[in-house]
Amino acid sequence: MKEKVIVVFGVSGSGKSTIGKLLAERLDIPFKDADDYHPQANVDKMAGGNPLNDADRKPWLETLAQEMEAWSKNSGAVLACSALKESYRKLLSQKVTPQWVFLEGSFELLKSRLDNRKGHFFNSELLQSQLDTLEEPDYGIHVSIEPSPEAIVDEIVKKL
Repeated sequence: MKEKVIVVFGVSGSGKSTIGKLLAERLDIPFKDADDYHPQANVDKMAGGNPLNDADRKPWLETLAQEMEAWSKNSGAVLACSALKESYRKLLSQKVTPQWVFLEGSFELLKSRLDNRKGHFFNSELLQSQLDTLEEPDYGIHVSIEPSPEAIVDEIVKKL
């Protein structure tokens, strides 16, 4: 595989981290979680039950764009990131053109996953705000989150 950055994206509960880690392992490149790059103020805001706005996200996305450029010059990476709006994806693509992988799922499935996830700062009460913000792309690889994680990764690898 040519060294590059793959962004696995979708709303919370879609399995970005799970799929991203498996994909990175399969492709033998590093895995990165965009949540690790949030400033503490963003984490605190979400943990308090408040959705982030574009102003909150801008410095986070700019940092990620710089990191993506560095990753692309090295071994590449798989990045798990919500990237819900087209403007966010454009900001992330300023320095590197990543391969986009969009994880799609129903509200009911996403909510059940979030309700069963313990110890994460994002809860299911914020899910609708993400779905309202989501601008589904007409490009990239689209995969359903209903199959097993291994089957999802198989599908992504076939489409890469």
